Amino acid sequence: MDRTNWTEIEFILQGLSEYPKVEKLLFVICLMMYLVILLGNSTLIILILLDSRLHTPMYFFLGNLSLLDICYTSSFTPSVLIHFLSKKKTISFTRCVVQMSVSYTMGSTECVLLAVMAYDCYVAICNPLRYPIIMSKALCIQMAALSWGLGFLNSLTKTILAIRLPFCGKNVINQFVCEILTFVKLACADISLNEIAIMLGNVIFLFSPLLLICISYIFILSNVLRINSAEGRKKAFSTCSAHLTVETVFYGTILFTYMKPKSKDSAFDKLITLFYGVVTPMLNPIIYSLRNTEVLGAMRKLMRRHWFWRKG
Repeated sequence: MDRTNWTEIEFILQGLSEYPKVEKLLFVICLMMYLVILLGNSTLIILILLDSRLHTPMYFFLGNLSLLDICYTSSFTPSVLIHFLSKKKTISFTRCVVQMSVSYTMGSTECVLLAVMAYDCYVAICNPLRYPIIMSKALCIQMAALSWGLGFLNSLTKTILAIRLPFCGKNVINQFVCEILTFVKLACADISLNEIAIMLGNVIFLFSPLLLICISYIFILSNVLRINSAEGRKKAFSTCSAHLTVETVFYGTILFTYMKPKSKDSAFDKLITLFYGVVTPMLNPIIYSLRNTEVLGAMRKLMRRHWFWRKG
């Protein structure tokens, strides 16, 4: 396919076009969830930047996670909201590739970042005395940069392979958003190389971080169980409870979405995929706010500062 023809190609995002009333309801639900995502994650980032008590490795990685969630949902949610209200549900080749590439980058990055956060939790509990030395500022920046860099390279590789394919059909994507596997299946050429690359990427970026997370928590659990006092065990568990909850929600949703048998009702699968993209980023700031006294304390401090400022 010639690059000059890219501007002529359009994709139809079918979504739930056959259920217009459902789409109106989904518009309201997704809009509210997107606003919660923006507000919750932006608030967490602001709190981490302003409160010196949160200038620790754990909150540094949490700030990266919040920024990642904002970028991930913003890559497709505004487009989905527009399509819910419009009759013409087309997207250009360039916009589809950008949407697909950004969301794939963020998803890959989050997998690596969650493994990094699990390692941080392991060091905090299993090597508390050496924690400030091991988790230095330089190492934290390097680990965060590595997460973003690996996610970008993974997405770039799949995107380059995908945009080289020729498209000569109706180009109907039976989803709300452009997904890389659905995208390449529309090509009128051999896509075996693309499918192998996507499968290898999924193994490396899904199961390798998941394995590292499981190993980290096995060591954490064995260490916690050796603590004699109940108060000590409770404090150790509370240190990583929010991390464990977020990781369980993230990987649980992915495994349920992509490994369950396909439903006869394709509309159900579309809704599951859509809500997977917005539910996890919405829950992350809620989980960290409700289960973390330091975040709640920083939030109260910011609210008091704002109240005193308004009072003059």
